[in-house]
Amino acid sequence: MKRTFHLGTIAAVLILLAAVAGAQSLADVARKTRKQNANKPAVKVFTNDNLPVNASISVTGQPPFSEQDSAKPADDGEKTGKDQQPGNADAKTVAQKRDEALQQWKKRFADQQQQISLLEREISVLQGEYRLRAAAYYADAGNSLRNQADWAKQDREYRDKLDAKQKLLDEAKKKLGSMQEEARKSGMPSSVAD
Repeated sequence: MKRTFHLGTIAAVLILLAAVAGAQSLADVARKTRKQNANKPAVKVFTNDNLPVNASISVTGQPPFSEQDSAKPADDGEKTGKDQQPGNADAKTVAQKRDEALQQWKKRFADQQQQISLLEREISVLQGEYRLRAAAYYADAGNSLRNQADWAKQDREYRDKLDAKQKLLDEAKKKLGSMQEEARKSGMPSSVAD
Protein backbone atom coordinates (compact mmCIF):
# COMPACT_ATOMS: atom_id res chain seq x y z
CA MET A 1 0.00 0.00 0.00
CA LYS A 2 2.82 2.36 0.78
CA ARG A 3 4.33 1.62 -2.61
CA THR A 4 1.25 2.68 -4.46
CA PHE A 5 1.08 5.78 -2.34
CA HIS A 6 4.63 6.70 -3.28
CA LEU A 7 4.04 5.92 -6.95
CA GLY A 8 0.85 7.98 -6.93
CA THR A 9 2.64 10.88 -5.27
CA ILE A 10 5.48 10.72 -7.78
CA ALA A 11 3.02 10.63 -10.70
CA ALA A 12 1.14 13.65 -9.30
CA VAL A 13 4.39 15.61 -8.87
CA LEU A 14 5.44 14.80 -12.45
CA ILE A 15 2.06 15.95 -13.81
CA LEU A 16 2.30 19.20 -11.83
CA LEU A 17 5.82 19.84 -13.16
CA ALA A 18 4.67 19.23 -16.75
CA ALA A 19 1.73 21.59 -16.26
CA VAL A 20 3.97 24.32 -14.85
CA ALA A 21 6.44 23.91 -17.73
CA GLY A 22 3.58 24.04 -20.25
CA ALA A 23 2.12 27.14 -18.57
CA GLN A 24 5.45 28.93 -18.84
CA SER A 25 5.77 28.16 -22.54
CA LEU A 26 2.16 29.16 -23.11
CA ALA A 27 2.80 32.46 -21.38
CA ASP A 28 5.84 33.03 -23.59
CA VAL A 29 3.75 32.35 -26.68
CA ALA A 30 1.07 34.78 -25.49
CA ARG A 31 3.65 37.53 -24.93
CA LYS A 32 5.14 36.96 -28.36
CA THR A 33 1.70 37.09 -29.99
CA ARG A 34 0.86 40.36 -28.21
CA LYS A 35 4.08 41.92 -29.49
CA GLN A 36 3.30 40.84 -33.06
CA ASN A 37 -0.28 42.11 -32.89
CA ALA A 38 0.83 45.46 -31.47
CA ASN A 39 2.45 46.28 -34.85
CA LYS A 40 -0.72 45.55 -36.83
CA PRO A 41 -3.27 48.33 -37.48
CA ALA A 42 -6.63 48.15 -35.73
CA VAL A 43 -9.48 46.49 -37.65
CA LYS A 44 -12.20 48.87 -38.89
CA VAL A 45 -15.61 47.80 -37.62
CA PHE A 46 -18.67 49.11 -39.49
CA THR A 47 -21.87 49.82 -37.64
CA ASN A 48 -25.06 51.65 -38.57
CA ASP A 49 -23.64 54.76 -36.93
CA ASN A 50 -20.54 55.03 -39.12
CA LEU A 51 -21.88 53.79 -42.47
CA PRO A 52 -22.01 56.46 -45.19
CA VAL A 53 -25.56 57.65 -45.77
CA ASN A 54 -25.32 59.56 -49.06
CA ALA A 55 -22.61 57.56 -50.80
CA SER A 56 -23.49 54.72 -53.13
CA ILE A 57 -22.37 51.26 -52.11
CA SER A 58 -21.25 48.83 -54.79
CA VAL A 59 -22.09 45.21 -54.13
CA THR A 60 -20.26 43.98 -57.20
CA GLY A 61 -16.88 45.61 -56.60
CA GLN A 62 -15.00 48.11 -58.68
CA PRO A 63 -16.06 48.63 -62.30
CA PRO A 64 -13.73 46.93 -64.79
CA PHE A 65 -10.83 48.96 -66.15
CA SER A 66 -11.43 50.18 -69.67
CA GLU A 67 -9.12 51.75 -72.21
CA GLN A 68 -11.31 54.87 -72.29
CA ASP A 69 -10.47 55.55 -68.64
CA SER A 70 -6.75 55.59 -69.38
CA ALA A 71 -7.27 57.96 -72.34
CA LYS A 72 -8.99 60.64 -70.21
CA PRO A 73 -6.99 63.83 -69.57
CA ALA A 74 -5.86 64.53 -66.02
CA ASP A 75 -8.25 66.59 -63.85
CA ASP A 76 -7.26 70.19 -63.29
CA GLY A 77 -9.15 70.44 -60.02
CA GLU A 78 -11.82 72.72 -61.56
CA LYS A 79 -14.74 70.48 -60.58
CA THR A 80 -17.02 71.57 -57.74
CA GLY A 81 -19.78 70.11 -55.62
CA LYS A 82 -20.91 66.60 -56.48
CA ASP A 83 -18.35 66.20 -59.24
CA GLN A 84 -15.49 66.23 -56.75
CA GLN A 85 -16.56 62.89 -55.34
CA PRO A 86 -14.37 60.27 -57.00
CA GLY A 87 -16.22 57.99 -59.39
CA ASN A 88 -19.61 59.64 -58.87
CA ALA A 89 -20.42 59.91 -62.59
CA ASP A 90 -18.86 56.51 -63.28
CA ALA A 91 -20.88 54.95 -60.48
CA LYS A 92 -24.10 56.26 -62.01
CA THR A 93 -23.25 54.95 -65.45
CA VAL A 94 -22.18 51.59 -64.05
CA ALA A 95 -25.41 51.38 -62.05
CA GLN A 96 -27.45 52.34 -65.12
CA LYS A 97 -25.65 49.77 -67.25
CA ARG A 98 -26.25 47.14 -64.59
CA ASP A 99 -29.96 48.03 -64.43
CA GLU A 100 -30.23 47.86 -68.22
CA ALA A 101 -28.48 44.48 -68.27
CA LEU A 102 -30.76 43.28 -65.49
CA GLN A 103 -33.86 44.33 -67.46
CA GLN A 104 -32.54 42.62 -70.60
CA TRP A 105 -31.94 39.39 -68.67
CA LYS A 106 -35.41 39.57 -67.13
CA LYS A 107 -36.94 39.99 -70.59
CA ARG A 108 -34.95 37.05 -71.97
CA PHE A 109 -36.02 34.85 -69.06
CA ALA A 110 -39.65 35.91 -69.39
CA ASP A 111 -39.63 35.13 -73.12
CA GLN A 112 -38.05 31.72 -72.53
CA GLN A 113 -40.47 30.87 -69.73
CA GLN A 114 -43.37 31.95 -71.93
CA GLN A 115 -42.12 29.65 -74.68
CA ILE A 116 -41.86 26.75 -72.20
CA SER A 117 -45.38 27.47 -70.93
CA LEU A 118 -46.74 27.53 -74.49
CA LEU A 119 -45.10 24.19 -75.34
CA GLU A 120 -46.46 22.62 -72.14
CA ARG A 121 -49.98 23.81 -73.03
CA GLU A 122 -49.66 22.46 -76.59
CA ILE A 123 -48.58 19.07 -75.23
CA SER A 124 -51.50 19.10 -72.81
CA VAL A 125 -53.95 19.92 -75.62
CA LEU A 126 -52.51 17.14 -77.82
CA GLN A 127 -52.88 14.63 -75.00
CA GLY A 128 -56.45 15.75 -74.30
CA GLU A 129 -57.45 15.45 -77.95
CA TYR A 130 -55.87 12.01 -78.15
CA ARG A 131 -57.76 10.83 -75.08
CA LEU A 132 -61.04 12.02 -76.60
CA ARG A 133 -60.35 10.29 -79.94
CA ALA A 134 -59.25 7.12 -78.14
CA ALA A 135 -62.38 7.11 -76.01
CA ALA A 136 -64.56 7.55 -79.11
CA TYR A 137 -62.63 4.89 -81.03
CA TYR A 138 -62.73 2.25 -78.32
CA ALA A 139 -66.34 3.03 -77.34
CA ASP A 140 -67.65 1.63 -80.62
CA ALA A 141 -66.42 -1.95 -81.10
CA GLY A 142 -67.55 -2.08 -84.71
CA ASN A 143 -65.69 1.11 -85.56
CA SER A 144 -62.51 -0.14 -83.88
CA LEU A 145 -62.67 -3.40 -85.90
CA ARG A 146 -63.33 -1.63 -89.24
CA ASN A 147 -60.74 1.16 -88.88
CA GLN A 148 -57.72 -0.51 -87.31
CA ALA A 149 -55.27 0.62 -90.01
CA ASP A 150 -56.58 4.19 -89.94
CA TRP A 151 -56.35 4.27 -86.13
CA ALA A 152 -52.79 2.90 -86.20
CA LYS A 153 -51.79 5.65 -88.68
CA GLN A 154 -53.41 8.38 -86.54
CA ASP A 155 -51.77 6.94 -83.44
CA ARG A 156 -48.30 7.07 -85.08
CA GLU A 157 -48.88 10.66 -86.21
CA TYR A 158 -49.98 11.63 -82.71
CA ARG A 159 -46.94 9.98 -81.12
CA ASP A 160 -44.63 11.70 -83.65
CA LYS A 161 -46.22 15.10 -82.92
CA LEU A 162 -46.02 14.49 -79.19
CA ASP A 163 -42.37 13.40 -79.40
CA ALA A 164 -41.49 16.48 -81.48
CA LYS A 165 -43.23 18.80 -79.00
CA GLN A 166 -41.56 17.02 -76.08
CA LYS A 167 -38.12 17.46 -77.71
CA LEU A 168 -38.83 21.16 -78.22
CA LEU A 169 -39.90 21.45 -74.58
CA ASP A 170 -36.77 19.65 -73.37
CA GLU A 171 -34.56 21.92 -75.50
CA ALA A 172 -36.34 25.01 -74.21
CA LYS A 173 -35.85 23.89 -70.59
CA LYS A 174 -32.21 23.10 -71.31
CA LYS A 175 -31.78 26.57 -72.85
CA LEU A 176 -33.38 28.11 -69.74
CA GLY A 177 -30.87 26.26 -67.56
CA SER A 178 -27.94 27.44 -69.68
CA MET A 179 -29.33 31.00 -69.57
CA GLN A 180 -29.45 30.82 -65.77
CA GLU A 181 -25.82 29.67 -65.69
CA GLU A 182 -24.80 32.40 -68.14
CA ALA A 183 -26.59 35.04 -66.06
CA ARG A 184 -24.90 33.77 -62.91
CA LYS A 185 -21.48 33.98 -64.57
CA SER A 186 -22.17 37.53 -65.75
CA GLY A 187 -22.88 38.59 -62.15
CA MET A 188 -26.65 38.80 -62.23
CA PRO A 189 -28.57 37.89 -59.06
CA SER A 190 -30.47 34.61 -59.03
CA SER A 191 -33.76 36.51 -58.72
CA VAL A 192 -33.42 37.67 -62.35
CA ALA A 193 -34.74 34.27 -63.47
CA ASP A 194 -37.93 34.58 -61.43
